[in-house]
Amino acid sequence: MPLVDLDTDRLRSEFNRRPFGVHHDLERHPAFSLEKLVELARRLPPEAVEYNAGDLPLTQDPTTTPHTGLSIEETIRRIHECRSWMVLKRVEVDPTYRRLLDDCLDQIAPHAPGMRRRQAFIFVSSPGSVTPYHIDHEYNFLLQIRGQKSMTIFDPAILDETEIERFYRGEHRNLVFDESHAARGHTFELTPGHGVHVPVNAPHYVKNGSEASVSFSITFRTPEGDRRSAVYIVNDKLRGLGLTPRKVGALPLVDRAKYFGYALYKQAQRRLRA
Repeated sequence: MPLVDLDTDRLRSEFNRRPFGVHHDLERHPAFSLEKLVELARRLPPEAVEYNAGDLPLTQDPTTTPHTGLSIEETIRRIHECRSWMVLKRVEVDPTYRRLLDDCLDQIAPHAPGMRRRQAFIFVSSPGSVTPYHIDHEYNFLLQIRGQKSMTIFDPAILDETEIERFYRGEHRNLVFDESHAARGHTFELTPGHGVHVPVNAPHYVKNGSEASVSFSITFRTPEGDRRSAVYIVNDKLRGLGLTPRKVGALPLVDRAKYFGYALYKQAQRRLRA
């Protein structure tokens, strides 16, 4: 049986256009037990583990995010009670999780031409914890393994272009949540065996239920996605010069010219460093 049960018609018509639910068969996999996650965290480099207090508002200044004072291992072992949020990043460096990532994404690859830079993340969070409102630049399928969480996802169109450009400039993923947009979100109730596709740059936040939660996030990039990322970077540069660039996607030929200009610029940079 495939690890991810996909509706291929829906994947073909809605992939990266809107969020949609999926089913998977990973909820009983031993690689996601808390003990195995403790072992994994020990093997990862320190910079691959991010953790902090889980009692956060939807709008969180990343420079003032509170911490619990617990170690990585204590946080995982006491996740039921320590009111924490944790992500183990790029876990595909471990062969076990790499196989799981590939087994899942191989099913999606035919619908994502040029799939590359496959990466996986594991989120471990306490009851009631919150992942603040933010965006990500990868294509993402979030698979719920343990516990329950509500994930509210919005169309990227609600964002001002400058909010997306700041992210591609290298600023933190967190955004300011506009309460006037609250009713425009699509909320997915995720329980073990269920998951959701999150399109690139679709702003979202997560609220955990009454149990500890473990989620497996499988992500990737594509050439098309990387081209759009480059155009956001160019638009940010143009805005810094006092210009008002056209919105990404408004004129594909203009986007194409911006991308090629950016590609030539990066190529020249590499040659100068050689």
